Amino acid sequence: MRKENIRNIAIIAHVDHGKTTLVDAMLRQSGIFRANQELVERVMDSMDLERERGITIMAKNTAVWYGTTKINIVDTPGHADFGGEVERSLNLVDGAILLVDASEGPLPQTRFVLKKALAKSLPIILVINKIDRGDARIEAVVSEVYDLFIDLDASEEQIEFPILYTNAKLGVAHQKPGDDSSNLLPLFETIVTRILGPEGSDDEVPQFLVTNLDYDSYVGQIGLGRMMNGILEMNRGYTLCGLDQNVAGVKFTALYTFHGLKKKTVDRVEAGDIVAVAGVSGISVGDTITALENPKPLPRIRIDEPTVSMIFYVNNSPFAGREGKYLTSRHLRERLERESLRNIAIRVNPLANRADAFEVCGRGELQMAILIETMRREGYEFMVSRPTAITRREDGKLLEPTERLFLDVPEEFTGVVTEKISTRKGRMMNLINKGSGRVYLEFVIPSRGLIGFRSHFLTDTKGAGVMNTLFEGYEPWAGPIPQRANGTLVADRVGKVTPYASFAMADRGELFLEVGTEVYCGMIVGERNRTGDLDVNIVKEKKLTNMRSATSDTTVTLRPPRLLSLDQSIEFLAEDELVEVTPEHVRLRKMEFDPAKRLSMKRKEGRMADSDS
Repeated sequence: MRKENIRNIAIIAHVDHGKTTLVDAMLRQSGIFRANQELVERVMDSMDLERERGITIMAKNTAVWYGTTKINIVDTPGHADFGGEVERSLNLVDGAILLVDASEGPLPQTRFVLKKALAKSLPIILVINKIDRGDARIEAVVSEVYDLFIDLDASEEQIEFPILYTNAKLGVAHQKPGDDSSNLLPLFETIVTRILGPEGSDDEVPQFLVTNLDYDSYVGQIGLGRMMNGILEMNRGYTLCGLDQNVAGVKFTALYTFHGLKKKTVDRVEAGDIVAVAGVSGISVGDTITALENPKPLPRIRIDEPTVSMIFYVNNSPFAGREGKYLTSRHLRERLERESLRNIAIRVNPLANRADAFEVCGRGELQMAILIETMRREGYEFMVSRPTAITRREDGKLLEPTERLFLDVPEEFTGVVTEKISTRKGRMMNLINKGSGRVYLEFVIPSRGLIGFRSHFLTDTKGAGVMNTLFEGYEPWAGPIPQRANGTLVADRVGKVTPYASFAMADRGELFLEVGTEVYCGMIVGERNRTGDLDVNIVKEKKLTNMRSATSDTTVTLRPPRLLSLDQSIEFLAEDELVEVTPEHVRLRKMEFDPAKRLSMKRKEGRMADSDS
């Protein structure tokens, strides 16, 4: 039985192809907002980090009305690092809008999200966006999308997709380029006619699959998901089917459906709709809420395995506790466990030999950096290690995750980029030079070979290169991969960075800190221009005498320091280094503060390496 008054769709696309802008236009034209209501751009990007980075990080849903039909819309991330968000979002819907830039065409992340949608046998509506671009190549992009569908083994029904042409900023959709349409009416009509209503019967045993979690200070934990069958009502008992056990007799403090960007309180929810429930303690992603007497749990959500891990430590630096609100291992453990419940792509494992550190596994460096930045803004203070690839053993062989690396670089940088990737055990799979001055390169490379690569790539291509990655699979261990070539400049005492000492470092390397920044012994203050670390007195002041010179200090010009962001700091790390993260500062430091102990450990490692060889 299909519910003809409901449509559930997801919008999938590569990063920055206009998903959220299109949802903005749909919300405006469906009458959700009042005529005098003040609106912001990219209203669905509600997180500060999403607005700052211009990407969608968390999958979010909204609902609009077209006549008597309710259209639930799920805005999904376009980056592969947030694949867990994409996978669970596609469990909610019966079709998808594939949004493709009219100039850039289908890109690697387009392939990633489309592959997930096709695997779930979802019908697709192709939307070519940004048709107003001066470099738009609409016919060529449509042809590339057909090639992509064929390459992903789409069924004949899926390849027979309708095509619309949009300018999301203006809120216009066309059945054919250049027709007289002036709004999104063609898009709404295509959704209603080409995407079937959800299957589900109100008379069946209730089955509600939890695909996302939210929190409200008034009603507590909120579970979001889709009613697959049956109905849920207030003041009735149900069974919560979790991973390990079933909890009978759960009741709701509130039931919600979605209306625009808001949750609307109701007394009952029906099959086929995307809804939310509140008041169920211990609820987690993948759980099913079903009947009390005859529980029928649904299959749990399955996602790809994590490929990267980092160690999160309690901060033990000399400056610990100055800025953070949450400092202890209990705070850190509770926050990470809460994240793993909400985000099924994150896994947290305690370390067997210490209580102040936790292994956090995720999809990639970007996902981990977003988690770290989010915690930092919440008031947490902690340290993180260099990311490492998660390996596995099969038939006695050590396997490691690999990525398919897609590069678009100016022609003159092809040689240096290829050389850098080959040293990181990358294998070239494809090279296309269309004579436009840019070269398209495709490699398969171990995931650990990409750690710290992005900043080098942007430097080598002078910021003109474009880089995308997709998880490829597991291959035998590729052998050692060289780490950072240059050493670091390490502070050997507590104090503040002085102009005199900074000027003296000009021929030793490049500083990361501005004059006046507080440092401690063991803190990394810059990158050395040679191999090996160098302990420096960065707080040294000029000796004062009773001789005066009119120009002795005014002629000193300091080179501006290279200030590292959180992402760049994580990429820069070596295995014996950590990033100290506080609400106000991001500092690089050595694991061992004492210079003598660091030297002793390095000599010991050298002797062990000689004995092994």
